[in-house]
Amino acid sequence: MNLDTLQSTAQAMVAPGRGLLAMDESHPTCKKRFEALGIEVSERNRREYRSMLVTTPGLSDHISGAILFDETLRQEVHPGQSFPQHLESVGIIPGIKVDKGAKALAGFPKEKVTEGLDGLRERLDEYRRLGARFAKWRAVVTIAEDVPAATCIEANAHALARYAALCQEAELVPIVEPEVLMDGSHILERCYEVTERTQCAVFDALRRHRVALDAIVLKPNMVVAGKECSYQPLSEAIAEATLRCLMNTVPASVPGIAFLSGGLSDEDASSHLNAINRLAQTQGGAPWRLTFSYGRALQQHAMKAWGGNPDRLKSAQAIVSKRARLNGAASEGSYLSSMERDAA
Repeated sequence: MNLDTLQSTAQAMVAPGRGLLAMDESHPTCKKRFEALGIEVSERNRREYRSMLVTTPGLSDHISGAILFDETLRQEVHPGQSFPQHLESVGIIPGIKVDKGAKALAGFPKEKVTEGLDGLRERLDEYRRLGARFAKWRAVVTIAEDVPAATCIEANAHALARYAALCQEAELVPIVEPEVLMDGSHILERCYEVTERTQCAVFDALRRHRVALDAIVLKPNMVVAGKECSYQPLSEAIAEATLRCLMNTVPASVPGIAFLSGGLSDEDASSHLNAINRLAQTQGGAPWRLTFSYGRALQQHAMKAWGGNPDRLKSAQAIVSKRARLNGAASEGSYLSSMERDAA
């Protein structure tokens, strides 16, 4: 393991004013989104759509890395140029999603554990040869009555730690993603409690598995109320709870925190990230970079604008560029809601 290389890559992934583009949707997820927009589901269209994203002019100004799906890592943007090669050529670090999805946790109805550890060492070696420089593993934790159980949190924390250790062995920076889902009607305080428990368990497991914490990137949820909760707190309240939770759980040695959007609207994802950074600035700064690793909050309107039609490529790319630019501003606390109109 070359720790210096891992550390420098992790730092580059959370460079000031830049964040990560999560374009690693699985085939079922991509199929669902394409069908909703009347786009033909095919390998060609998946490649064309993702090519549209990564060839957006100036994308690297605000995007430091892109998380790819297995299929995409093996595809070509242009004849003779793979996705990782193209990304490297424009100054974006290529990464890869390596988990096999969240499956039912036996004995615990309503709860899930992420699978994919079997054969992971060999897959990581192959992904490194194909050009990936970091990886991602997502665990999901559900909030409901009497859920989550401690067993669910512990099982997912253990899997995340084993994955992270294997990544570093293969000289890939691990993105550690423990997502507390915003599905449900729970209040913000309940999300805080579960998020704090989850992150404490994750970092305990990472330490026990001897993962170098200065060579990872954490991808957590923000502390928010459930989507079905009748009261939705403002960005300032979300920022206060999120930053307090991170300060209580995340070691200062971690280089950066790249939030997931988790079903937030485009504007809410930018506004909340901006509020977190502004609050951190008023407190003398955070020990880690606070940025984004967004999927839908960077892509959903661009996918609709593209719609499978190559004639709409430029208009779709303009949307990608706008959202990357606004989230880049939010990662430095300089986003304003008026920028949504100005950038249109």
